[in-house]
Amino acid sequence: ESEEESNGVNLMEFSDEILLHILSYVPCTDLVLNVRRTCRKLATLCLDKSLTHTVLLQKDYKVNKDKVKQLMRDIGKEIYQLNMAGCYWLPSSTIDHVTRCKNLVKLNLSGCHVTSLRLSKMLSTLQHLRSLAIDVNPGFDASQLSGECKATLSRVLELKQTLYTPSYGVVPCCTSLEKLLLYFEILDRSREGFMLSGQLMVGESNVPHYQNLRIFYARLAPGYVNQEVVRLYLAVLSDRTPENLHAFLISAPGSFAETGATKNLLDSMARNVRLDALQLPKAWINGSGLLQHLKFNNPFYFSFSRCTLSGGHLIQRVINGGRDLKSLTSLNLSGCVHCLAPESLSRKAEDDIDSSILESLVVSCCNLRHLNLSAAHHHSSVSIGNHLCQLLSRLKHLLSLALPVCSITDVAAGVEKPPTTPHLVPQSFGRKVRIGIQTYPRNLADQANQKIESSVFWALMGSLRFLETLEIIGSSFSSAMPRNEPAIRNSLPPCVRAQSVGDSEVAAISQLTYLQSLTLAQLPNILTGSGLVPIGLQCQHLRTLSLANLGMMGKVVYMSALMDMLKHCKCLRDLRLEQPYFCAGAQFFQALSHCSSLQRLCIVSRSGTLQSDAVMSFMASCLEVIMCHMFMGESLTVCKNLQQSIVRSFQAERPALNVVISPLLHEDLAEVIRDVPMRHLDEITLFKSRVAEEPPNLWW
Repeated sequence: ESEEESNGVNLMEFSDEILLHILSYVPCTDLVLNVRRTCRKLATLCLDKSLTHTVLLQKDYKVNKDKVKQLMRDIGKEIYQLNMAGCYWLPSSTIDHVTRCKNLVKLNLSGCHVTSLRLSKMLSTLQHLRSLAIDVNPGFDASQLSGECKATLSRVLELKQTLYTPSYGVVPCCTSLEKLLLYFEILDRSREGFMLSGQLMVGESNVPHYQNLRIFYARLAPGYVNQEVVRLYLAVLSDRTPENLHAFLISAPGSFAETGATKNLLDSMARNVRLDALQLPKAWINGSGLLQHLKFNNPFYFSFSRCTLSGGHLIQRVINGGRDLKSLTSLNLSGCVHCLAPESLSRKAEDDIDSSILESLVVSCCNLRHLNLSAAHHHSSVSIGNHLCQLLSRLKHLLSLALPVCSITDVAAGVEKPPTTPHLVPQSFGRKVRIGIQTYPRNLADQANQKIESSVFWALMGSLRFLETLEIIGSSFSSAMPRNEPAIRNSLPPCVRAQSVGDSEVAAISQLTYLQSLTLAQLPNILTGSGLVPIGLQCQHLRTLSLANLGMMGKVVYMSALMDMLKHCKCLRDLRLEQPYFCAGAQFFQALSHCSSLQRLCIVSRSGTLQSDAVMSFMASCLEVIMCHMFMGESLTVCKNLQQSIVRSFQAERPALNVVISPLLHEDLAEVIRDVPMRHLDEITLFKSRVAEEPPNLWW
């Protein structure tokens, strides 16, 4: 035996505890179907209860029907929690094999194809089930549910239901509900163009049983029908508010008017319950004294997104004059334009914030882990020590943070120097950059020479060492791809103060060693994108990257730096790029091929171009990619041909493959988007701020 072999470490010599910890990072399908067949020791360890108790298939994009069948046959009786959320590629017959899991307590089938008959057959055998997540699609018929199925549903305590058609779904059968999560994804028009009605079937009204409800959550996609249907769900709550209700959350875009029934519900809540989590439509809060009357226990989540709530009301009515709110871990003030000002009547949205309000917030809510201040102009004054970034640096527990671009401006620097020359020319023109010549600093030291590292944003990034998610979004940014509407052709100009935020601020983000998700949108002073390179080098845990409208809009000034960055992003799984005139050519895809872990790619580009051969080569070299969405300036024929080529070449090897390639400004774009699986649409294709979007750990 050689010296090298004698000094080597044999994996099998590790203790069982260490091996079990290592094996916990391996997908369950690989453990059961592959790893356990290698040797006797691993055969035993792979079937340990700690590894088979909970089976997560929700992002195992390589799993297919046969693997699920074999998995259920081998360890079905050992599974107590099964998560198949978003497995849209599996045929509905796959669900039949879940009946082998007789001891299931938690089951997540969101995004899976399940008919009411299959659901009935499956639930009839799962007598121990207490937590269920399903979709309710057109054609769902509750009358097809058997007595055994309804008996199982009567014992369910937690239900997550995504509605694609007006219906109560299985809610009337769940008589013991303690947690109800509702996602309304009903379109106003059918595929044939007929208007849909929000009225439910006769005989279904006031059937839901909410007497034991502790958590009520409803998230509405845009559309009038969704509002109609959710009002029917709320009607029962308005008659009798559950005594144990401690979380009431409704997320509704746009205008969702308050009615007499909802006002009665809120009045009843003010009298009878003490809440730990609250989110309401803006029309229900604006101009009302509701917050003054609601009582809170130990709140952990507040969302006042898009409300006209002033900072004075926030401090007085929510924080109660600065009382201890150490229990609050998540706060969403996105679009709350006056939340850091004493009052909102005479204030302009661009006026300076009142730093004392933010300081009270930071002191009272010192354990915040998730904070969203995006979609507003939060301008700090020149006074020393009171900059927004300096105050936020006290929140040492932050894990995710969303800020408007103009809020990170170093005020002193911004006052001393005018906007740089490139902003004095129209955004549709720019100095030509020679291809092949690097026009940005080659290392972080050069970057530091451009701007002193003592800026307030640099200091903030240095103090939030454990931050995992960061969003820096222009206060007036809007994506070119809104939900259920044609693509937006014009965007609002960036805030004046955002003009001084550029490459050096982006470079400051590289201090976040544990960063996993980064979003940068509408940073007009990006000249070369040089700050992206150190992020790629130092943020080695980065999994999600979203860049939108960086630099001048007439050209992609950061392409060279982006390609250098991507060569270092070995853990990157999701990439979203939104930029006019983006050229998705051979050089770009060659750089992107270095991202060996990449699974999902989305490019949105007005007047953008692509090279079909380069896309095909990229798909062939990056074997993990299962989603390719491109909305460009190419013709419909070019897009369709490329989409068909990708599907034809790779669908057999990648069962979860989802490809959408379409002209961005095509009139049928909304119809194309409606066929995208909700998992991809919600997580990457549509742009939105995701920090504190929902309470933490809302669903497992």
